[in-house]
Amino acid sequence: MATDYYELLGVSRDATADDIRKAFRRVARETHPDANPGDPTAEARFKEVAEAYEVLKDPERRRRYDRGETFDIGDLFGAGGFGGFEDILRSVFGEGSVFGQQRQQGPARGRDVLARVNVTMEEACFGVEAKVSFRTNVSCDVCAGSGAKPGTERMTCPTCQGSGAVRVQRRGILGTMMTVATCDTCAGTGEVVSDPCDRCVGVGIVPSDREVSVEIPPGVDNGTRLRLNQEGEAAGRGGQPGDLFVEVRVEPDDRFVRDGAELIHRTSVGIAEAALGTTLDVPLLDGKHHSLEVPAGTQPGWATAIRGEGMSRLGRRGRGDLVVAVDVEVPSDLSREERDLLKRFAELRGEKAGGKRRWL
Repeated sequence: MATDYYELLGVSRDATADDIRKAFRRVARETHPDANPGDPTAEARFKEVAEAYEVLKDPERRRRYDRGETFDIGDLFGAGGFGGFEDILRSVFGEGSVFGQQRQQGPARGRDVLARVNVTMEEACFGVEAKVSFRTNVSCDVCAGSGAKPGTERMTCPTCQGSGAVRVQRRGILGTMMTVATCDTCAGTGEVVSDPCDRCVGVGIVPSDREVSVEIPPGVDNGTRLRLNQEGEAAGRGGQPGDLFVEVRVEPDDRFVRDGAELIHRTSVGIAEAALGTTLDVPLLDGKHHSLEVPAGTQPGWATAIRGEGMSRLGRRGRGDLVVAVDVEVPSDLSREERDLLKRFAELRGEKAGGKRRWL
């Protein structure tokens, strides 16, 4: 039974040219041999899909196919079998691969670099300009990154003729397929060095220590990563530098516990202060203090919020709250006078105190 091209692409017989093109993109990705490693039938299935698209994309061939006419693979792709198949893929996917990734041509990009910086909780809240030190490869100071000895010039690559890419033949059961790959001779730069620089040995980069200033924005948290474009490793030979990623580490502060944009300050008062009320001097992140009234009759676990004195919100306006949690501290080292006063207090309250068991 003859192969149904419409069924292969998963489209109806009245599908538009755009429908057929979209269907081929989808099915080609699913059936491509690179997506099915180890499957000996992948190339055959991929060939059928390509045949279906080559026929149905052309209005005249489609009319002939609908009338029952059959086609030979040589008629579709030429005498070389799949030698012209790359043109079909390029017409649908562009110069990139079937999977949507552009093949790299030109000088290689430098690697990304990860560095870390410590900041205080106050700096994390209000922001700060910090210095970040790290070791990476930088552009050679002798040849200015060209890789060539000063006074000499780079030459056009004889392999790729300056394009940075070469066409490679791949043979399979379907014939020869042409692909585009980065030139191995020049590593995609299109140029070669005949007389390399003595310092960098022709690569255009050398290891060095660097220090970069970075703006830490208000509201960063522990583990926040900031990206500085093209501040990473140099590439050499005209390549684009990589990026620098700065990971922020917020140092702990004994006065506060952080919970997102909220800060928690824990403190305690004596039993007399809890019973009669008192005033607390609460520290703030900016070094100032806030006078907080603790009401009479405060119970253990009492808490209140000081609005807008917490952490800044990263990328947003405003700050969270500072929550003050108050515990009641019961003394364990009473003097004789203090014990007598507490016993008198207990008698006035009708409470049993002084070590005798109280039955409920």
